[in-house]
Amino acid sequence: MSFSDLRKNKGNAFNKLQKQLESSTKVGTVDERFWKIQSDKAGNGFAVIRFLPAIEGEDMPFVKLYSHAFQGPGGWYIENSLTTLGKDDPLGEYNRELWNSGDEDLKNQVRKQKRKLSYYSNVYIVKDPANPENEGTVRLFRYGKKIHDKIMEAVNGDELEGRAGINPFCFWEGADFKLRVKKVAGYPNYDSSEFLPVGILEDLDDAQLESIWKRGHSLQDIVAADQFKSYDQLKERLDKVLGRKGSAASTARETVREAAAAPSVDVSAKPSFSKPEPVKEAPAAPESDAGDEDVMDYFSKLLDD
Repeated sequence: MSFSDLRKNKGNAFNKLQKQLESSTKVGTVDERFWKIQSDKAGNGFAVIRFLPAIEGEDMPFVKLYSHAFQGPGGWYIENSLTTLGKDDPLGEYNRELWNSGDEDLKNQVRKQKRKLSYYSNVYIVKDPANPENEGTVRLFRYGKKIHDKIMEAVNGDELEGRAGINPFCFWEGADFKLRVKKVAGYPNYDSSEFLPVGILEDLDDAQLESIWKRGHSLQDIVAADQFKSYDQLKERLDKVLGRKGSAASTARETVREAAAAPSVDVSAKPSFSKPEPVKEAPAAPESDAGDEDVMDYFSKLLDD
């Protein structure tokens, strides 16, 4: 194309550029497999969902994923943790070193950059008042320990109340889950969420339930090896974010000082579906998730029975 053609077609070139940029910004920004409850301006939201059984070829109806998200002097560290796969993770090792130093400032640094635990399940959307077009769809749902604890409470039942345990992931003997979110002290709160009475999902027949089951998404894909960077890649990124040059303790003290002087940044301005937002609450100890393996073992035994 000659320079004169370039000038002559500048309008068409601009239109093509606009369309290309529009399409490129849409790719990867929204994963339609996933569903999230929508809250109103006051931070309140309501929906009814049904946790679904594991899809064909997979054993568990949920998977768990550990991740980190925090800001250091060299930028953001938003990565999945290799501890999800039972492997050593550079940030986990670094956090343990800082915690064992006994320095309270360094312990606060660990709290800031600790790992977050998220769970993923397939769910059937029974009711979604904010987005009724979602009703009747099968989506992936990411949730935290609070909702997972409610699942475990349903599984265990309550002997004193005479309430037998149920399998919340069962089409026939499970129960719909009323999901309620409220803003409490500035944060989403799910305490009011609860399981409804046991019953067949929407009183559907087996053919209809099978159709729903076949629409489920792979959970193992979420925690597949290709969703994690290598140890060396994570270490390289961590060193850059922390500006790490010397020992862990000396680097962390410098990080604490720089973080205190840095302006605050709104994490919500960095949308990322696969990389969860930082957790605000402080743990009693770093990298401690006692009982998670027991939870996984319990469901493995439940499926074998």
